Amino acid sequence: MNIQYNDRTDLLYIRLDDKKQAVINRRVSEDIVLDIGENETVVGIEILDASKHVNLERLFPIKYNFSGVLQ
Repeated sequence: MNIQYNDRTDLLYIRLDDKKQAVINRRVSEDIVLDIGENETVVGIEILDASKHVNLERLFPIKYNFSGVLQ
């Protein structure tokens, strides 16, 4: 499993399967898109406006300094 968050676009992507494969995007709500792979399995979940739906501080316990200096 791989979890990626883009703070510029507020997009959270959770990849459940590392296998390279063609996927079909299926929007299940205004802010949730599923990547459907082989055998109709969910291989990825895209969450738009993620900070409204997910407690990112609990998901990512890493502290960021947005001034451009790493701590």
